[in-house]
Order: sequence, then C-alpha cells, then structure tokens
Amino acid sequence: MAGAGSGGGSGLKGKALIAYLLVCTVWGSTYLAIRIGVEALPPVLFAGVRFTVAGLLLGAAVAIAGQSLPRGRRDWTTLAVSGILFFVTGNALVVWAEQYVESGPASVFVASGPLWTALFDAMIPGGSTRFSTRLLIGLAIGFVGVAVLVGITPAELSHASLRGPGALVLASAAWSLAAVLTKRRPVAATPYMTAAVQMLIGGAILIAIGSLTGDVARWHFTGRGMAALAYLIVFGSIVAFTAFVYAVNHASPTLVGTYGYVNPIVAVLLGWLLLGEAITGRTLLAMALILGAVILIQFRPKAAIAPPLATPAPRRGQSAA
Repeated sequence: MAGAGSGGGSGLKGKALIAYLLVCTVWGSTYLAIRIGVEALPPVLFAGVRFTVAGLLLGAAVAIAGQSLPRGRRDWTTLAVSGILFFVTGNALVVWAEQYVESGPASVFVASGPLWTALFDAMIPGGSTRFSTRLLIGLAIGFVGVAVLVGITPAELSHASLRGPGALVLASAAWSLAAVLTKRRPVAATPYMTAAVQMLIGGAILIAIGSLTGDVARWHFTGRGMAALAYLIVFGSIVAFTAFVYAVNHASPTLVGTYGYVNPIVAVLLGWLLLGEAITGRTLLAMALILGAVILIQFRPKAAIAPPLATPAPRRGQSAA
C-alpha cells in the first residue's frame, strides 16, 4: 500500500476516481444527518465525539492490519496542524456559523472551498495547479452553479450577518489549506493511519472545547441523535474522510476540491428520492453548470498542469508509489 505522500498524476483515475466519487456521494448525504444530530446534541461536543470515535475505530483497525504510527516530530507536527485545520477550524466553524447564516447562504460560502484549494495549490511550492483562463472559468462556473442551486442572490449574500460569512469563509480556507498541506508534506504512514490521527487530534480538541463551554450538561441521548452520530462516524468520517485523504494524495488537490460543488447536487437528489422534494428547471440548470465546471477542470489542457518534479527517495517506513 502506498504511503500518504505517494501519488500519481494530477487527474482522477482508478482508485483515486473511486475515492473522489465516494467523497461526493457520502458527504452529500451527511447534511441531513448533521441537521438531525444537532437538534438533540450540542454541536461542538457532537462533532468532537464523532471524530474521536471515528479516529479510534479507524486507528485500531489499521493498527491490527499492521500499519504503524508515524514516528518523527515533523510528521506529528504536520498531522497536528492539518487535524486542527480540518476539524477544529474547518468543521466546527461551519457548525458555529449556522447560528447566524441560514443553510442556503451557508452552503454557498462553504462552496468557496475549491477556489481556496486552487489558490493554495498554486501559491505553495510543489503544486500541480497553474492558473489558466480555462481553470478560472471552470471554478467560477461551479461557484455560480451552487448559488443557482440554492436560489441565493448576491443581495441576500451581501445582507447576511458578517460573523457567519466570515467564519464560513475562514472554515473553507482552513479546510483547503489542510488538504494542500497534506499533499505537500507527506508523512511516513498510510493515508488511513494519517486520517485516524488527524481525526483523533481534532476530535480531542473539540471535546475539550465542548466540555469547557458546558456541552456535557446539554448532552441528551435520543434514538435519532445516536443514529445520526453513528452514521456520521461510519460513513461521514471513516469512509468519506479516508477516501478524501486518499484522493488528495493521488490527484490534484484542486480537482479533488471540486467535491464541494458536487455535494449539493447529491443532497438535492437525496431530498428528491427520500423526501419527495421537487426538482425544478433551476435545479437542472444548476446541476448542468456544476457538472460542466467539474468536467472543464478535470480535462484542462496539459499546459495548465505543472511539469512533474523529480520523485524523492521514499522516506523510511514509507513505500514508493
């Protein structure tokens, strides 16, 4: 099995494509589970328990399979920073922000993630992203498609409370930066052990924050809340996040980041299938824009992709690609 830092080209192929499709599908289905969960459970502690339990289960499974923890201080620093960016800054800020921003506008701000990923991948040395007219048009079309999908106008976005949008933009930027850093600073561990450690670090910090802010007293066990928590642990975290880490390490972070455009489509389709929600002409237009944007970015010309760098010798404990 390849190490966390290994990875082939910039496009989505083979297992990387399967991992990307898993992320698009599963994370698109978690919106409903999160909404059900926070109705009964305090958000910060809810998120902390979700990631801590998922990290423990995944870590135990990969340890039994013979995968070892990273040993170097540099690796642990990378995992700590990325774990905080992914789960404390990226995830918890979204939960907090939805106190001030409705879910529709919130999803548009969160959909800025692919734009941030492209920016960081281009700015931080060693990336595969090179800005081109085709790439920028694709990113812009995808963002517009999300706005059309949720029916949010520029006026509605501009009148939203600044606290919520500010937190959501910071959360999207933090998540995107973590994705690029995960690609740029490989650790001597498999993507699965990497994901387990990142979830454990982020989850433990969130539990500590939730405990200090009184979430323990507000925790109530309910069937719906526990079912939502279980779904998010198994599918939202263990399945989808490990697939995300795998895809990022084997393809361009900019391309993988377009899952943020596809997730709303999945959420809409699930609402139609499970809840009988209507699919309108506007919905179909938005889906066409989003899918067109993803295709445009996926099949961008070779000139928009950086030439491959010399492959470094594998670090101790890490297999070559």
